[in-house]
Amino acid sequence: MNKIVDYIINEDKGFGDITSEAVVPKDLKVSAFIVSKDVGIAAGMDIVEDIFTSYGIKAVKKVEDGQEIEKGDILFNLSGNARTILLLERTVLNISMRMSGVATSTNDMVKIVHDVNPNICIAGTRKTSPAFSHFDKAAIKIGGGDQHRYALDDMILIKDNHIAAVGSPIKALENAKKNVSFSKKIEIEVGTIDDAIEIAKSGVDILMLDNFDPDKVKDCLEKLEELSLRDNLLIEVSGGITKDNILNYAALNIDIISLGYLTHSTRSLDFSLKINKV
Repeated sequence: MNKIVDYIINEDKGFGDITSEAVVPKDLKVSAFIVSKDVGIAAGMDIVEDIFTSYGIKAVKKVEDGQEIEKGDILFNLSGNARTILLLERTVLNISMRMSGVATSTNDMVKIVHDVNPNICIAGTRKTSPAFSHFDKAAIKIGGGDQHRYALDDMILIKDNHIAAVGSPIKALENAKKNVSFSKKIEIEVGTIDDAIEIAKSGVDILMLDNFDPDKVKDCLEKLEELSLRDNLLIEVSGGITKDNILNYAALNIDIISLGYLTHSTRSLDFSLKINKV
């Protein structure tokens, strides 16, 4: 994450902040603050503090990650070199606004679902911003969700293209069991109820019902229960789930709801950095 932060700052800086260098005296010291112009869940506060500190700016954090914030809340009080604060301004705002937006969306989903079923886990996906996945995943956790896989090496997750490559879900599962350590969980994505039953009979840790509507999920669960297969595995539903339809899934006997919506369709919160008049 530090390497990504350095890259973002240098990308923004280019060959130098020619505006600040032309306008602001080199050794000018100022005080400043970051204020929220939105309502939501704060995230990225620890990261922002580390960025400012590493560049010699005193940053007094006024809210913690996971804290609810309102319009007008002060997030940071800052003091230090004016040019440095201006150099870092857009990077710290972009990171914290994005992370707070993801945390807020996640927290909203968690609250909606847990009002119906507090045992369901709300999880993210790998549909994150390029090179920003660790920040997105951290924000999901701050918002009360589960990160799912951080990267491809976390677990075996057999998806539709893996299945297409080898011919069938059962063949993909057999290959995975033969070639992977016992220490890795195996999850497989299925698109039909028949495939779900076949995979459940063959033994898997997590069964993902992909793009099943709520009625189809309910039918699948009933068949698994009839065959005494339901209690032997975790059931995850994914695909096309949003704030508008998630309650239809929350009422079902499932374990995990994963949503790309948390990261690919979320809105960043709006923060602003202001330098106090000298």
